[in-house]
Amino acid sequence: MLSLIPSILQRNTRALDPEDRNKSPLVPIRNISMEDDNEVYDDMNLYITPESFIVEPNGSGEVLIIGRHDKVTRVQPTGGQLLNLRPTRRICGVLGTIHLLSCDYLLVVTHRLFVGVLNGSIVWRLAGYDIIPYIPNAIQRKENETYLQMLRKTLDTKYFYFSYRYDLTHTMQRRRELQAQTVRQGLLQRADPRFVWNGHVLQQFQCDKMERFQLPLIHGFVSVNQVQINGQTFFWSIVTRRSVQRAGTRLFCRGINDEGHVANFVETEQIVEFNGQHTSFVQTRGSMPFHWQQLPNLRYKPRPRLVPGKDHLSACAAHFRQQVQLYGAQVAVNLVDQKGAEGELEATFARLVKELANPMVKYEAFDFHHECRKMRWDRLNILIDRLTHDTERFAFYHCFDDGRLVSTQTGVFRTNCIDCLDRTNVVQSMLARRSLTSVLQKLGILHVGQPVEQASRGFEDLFKGVWADNADLISLQYSGTGALKTDFTRTGKRTKAGALQDGKNSMIRYYLNNFADGRRQDGIDLFLGNYLINDNEGGALPSPLEWRRGWRFFAFPSVLLMAMAMFMITLTYPAEFNTENLLFMLFWSAMIAVSATGILHYGVEFVQWPRLFPPVAFRGA
Repeated sequence: MLSLIPSILQRNTRALDPEDRNKSPLVPIRNISMEDDNEVYDDMNLYITPESFIVEPNGSGEVLIIGRHDKVTRVQPTGGQLLNLRPTRRICGVLGTIHLLSCDYLLVVTHRLFVGVLNGSIVWRLAGYDIIPYIPNAIQRKENETYLQMLRKTLDTKYFYFSYRYDLTHTMQRRRELQAQTVRQGLLQRADPRFVWNGHVLQQFQCDKMERFQLPLIHGFVSVNQVQINGQTFFWSIVTRRSVQRAGTRLFCRGINDEGHVANFVETEQIVEFNGQHTSFVQTRGSMPFHWQQLPNLRYKPRPRLVPGKDHLSACAAHFRQQVQLYGAQVAVNLVDQKGAEGELEATFARLVKELANPMVKYEAFDFHHECRKMRWDRLNILIDRLTHDTERFAFYHCFDDGRLVSTQTGVFRTNCIDCLDRTNVVQSMLARRSLTSVLQKLGILHVGQPVEQASRGFEDLFKGVWADNADLISLQYSGTGALKTDFTRTGKRTKAGALQDGKNSMIRYYLNNFADGRRQDGIDLFLGNYLINDNEGGALPSPLEWRRGWRFFAFPSVLLMAMAMFMITLTYPAEFNTENLLFMLFWSAMIAVSATGILHYGVEFVQWPRLFPPVAFRGA
């Protein structure tokens, strides 16, 4: 199957026309024959007229017509709609439509990148899109441009993935379980709504025969690799899906909501395809399932706190009730510190699981930082060994092309640390390695007793690299930077260079979390439909984008900058020091200290907060 890849890439590039010179060379064209029965159209012409958008799938006998004024959407047989019209551009997907202040906007896929072939279907990565106004000459307000910037910021976040035939939102096991119920449904209709990131913008298309025009997107990470071990060739893939439920950024989205949805919930599936057999091993991660927050306040590490007045047990019970229904038995692996502020959260989690008394939920705490202090990362094997029985008990999903079922996965490891990023990914990669050894031995690729890490040096490097890339992408999507501790994932040991890179990423995280993530959180809420724009904003109703800063926001930084400038002048300007210069230096030093202390004390007033849904704790600040 890998031999098809060069032809796929060759058939999905062409020389640019003169009017395409400023566009990416990756353009949509027809796929190879395996995609001829796509459930969603993959190659279309977009016609733009004053009255409508017309989407014409190549090789099809129907067109999609979207009214630009009445906003009515309909699918019709191809007739005279395209008479005397020339296509405005080629597109390879329709993402949906969204309402902003001036008018509605159509979102389309313009460029894509080949990722790999998964279960006989091509997986693509979103590489380009366009946002087209329904009314091009509508009166533009400055707030509308801000909303457009939010939307682009979200769509530019690496990476979104899609397939025209394969349902990326479901694990292999779920697809089999739902197959009888969804056989007559379109790709969007049978998708898991938890992982469809453009579900809100696709809801605008509610007409008959629309299914083949609706392209679901997932956000996360996908890697498809052809591997050879012991002379046997197979495909090894990772599919990571981020949930839209309680989606957000690192410090503005923590804990759980009343419906039992946790922040940064991610499902990761490890897939092996070999000689007509398919296996799948699923893990999940998510914020600790009770009400807690860690709002930014300019301090390097804000203290996490429980939210008072909330029913933590009820929310936790709702969360695990959903997880057990979806995945079976749960082993909650908690990697947070067991002392200090994190220790309070760990104790709360342990207490709640005990009070739940749910035999399907097991709690396993492991103080990652304490156990692995002084770079003793080999001690992680203590945790993996403790989980061996559960790994064997849960097993993995295994079936044949002809539908014969060998085994199912009966439970998952639900891993978390404070962010569910760095420590979590390290442990998940080790659990995946342990499961992969069992899978490859079952398939006859590995000899009995042969661990996968000793079977092939090339695959070992690939395995570490892919899991490190998975860590970086999920971290980038949640915190704004690559993951920490990926040197261990990539090399199997902690290095000083890796520690320095972690320090760099930590400083970037600090800046983004305090001064940039408010706008990023707003973009996510806008794209997912958590916030619906009212046309009266900025007129009869106040605009949430209008934000009045207090006097401290301008006064303290101004004094600090002036004091620092005067201190440097006093330090460098005079030819010789005297008592007067020393007094000046002491005075400006004191001003620097006072203004810096004031900024830290009133830190919440200097943070860039979300404006569509400001945190409750800040509204009264």
